[in-house]
Amino acid sequence: MDRYVRTPHELVEVVSAFSREPLVAVDTEAASFHRYRDRIYLVQLSTSTETAILDPLAIPDLDPLGTLLSDPQVEKVLHDADYDLRTLDRDYGFRATNIFDTRIAAQLSGEQAIGLAALLQKYLGVVLRKEHQKADWSRRPLPPDMLAYAAADTRYLPALRESLRSRLIELGRLAWAEEEFRRAESLRWTGGDAGSADSEEGYLRIKGAKTLTPRQLAALRELHRWREALASEQDRATFRIIGNDALLAISTALPRAQNALLQTPGLPQSLAHRYAPALLAAVERAMQLDDAELPRFSRPARRPKDPSLDALVERLKAARTQVALQLGLDPGVLCGRTALEAVARAHPKNRAELEQVSELRSWQVGVLGDALLAALT
Repeated sequence: MDRYVRTPHELVEVVSAFSREPLVAVDTEAASFHRYRDRIYLVQLSTSTETAILDPLAIPDLDPLGTLLSDPQVEKVLHDADYDLRTLDRDYGFRATNIFDTRIAAQLSGEQAIGLAALLQKYLGVVLRKEHQKADWSRRPLPPDMLAYAAADTRYLPALRESLRSRLIELGRLAWAEEEFRRAESLRWTGGDAGSADSEEGYLRIKGAKTLTPRQLAALRELHRWREALASEQDRATFRIIGNDALLAISTALPRAQNALLQTPGLPQSLAHRYAPALLAAVERAMQLDDAELPRFSRPARRPKDPSLDALVERLKAARTQVALQLGLDPGVLCGRTALEAVARAHPKNRAELEQVSELRSWQVGVLGDALLAALT
């Protein structure tokens, strides 16, 4: 049975009932594909028998949900928990404990396809619909088909958790996953406010920006600032105002009159007509800057190459990959390059020193320790 929860009283009822369950599946829906300011617009909760969809727009105070998430007696089941946990922290300061992440469980089980849809089809024979993957969850009212789509994201997670947990036990890897789950409890939002992902320096990350001259780069900066301001004012995703390719085209051509703007290759005529005054004004501001005011890419100092360290990392990678093949795991899942580089720099002589490498998990030391130490010698 599904419940669409839109009042504080209903929220308290749901949390009271779900807090008596051994586990609750959790998911969230945002609307960054449509809105400038990203935020949680829906929260889905499921037990093994019931699903509730919480509407944060109708219930501004979700504190009872925070209490449920932090309850160590109730296991919280999520798929690819990283983003959900970070946004719950960002928007509400909620912290979850006692986590089971079905994506991590699938990775450590040796699954190659770790998307929720692929796992549900393989383990439960359930086919998820995909038509609302990029839906606007900020719209109200939400039609029944969108609510049903949202509910499906958590409805089957308790059963999937059972299947994957059994598989981990069978492989002797449950402790590996549990260590990863405990680490997930410390995830926090680190991306600044909930506005656009583009900061003041966001124009430097636009593909193709590095090919521009300083004057063209200044135009891109002005155009980017204008787009950010308009997107913020209208609370629309920036690409829905004007795309990066169009901004780059204008910056490259530097048109200073409407006729030139309309003839800019790569700029749709509709956008040229709609925003002509603003686009030309942005270009003109860039053209009026003194050379000393023009932006330039700063080149970060590169760490000097150390051939001996690189060779050591390659030996560690080879040892890691051999163990991964024996376990039927993706090598990157077993141990990533960053951790291997940390091991190479530390150059531990024994297991005790290897355990001091903070980038390594305890389970990785247990599984890989002998192979890594052998590669170092």
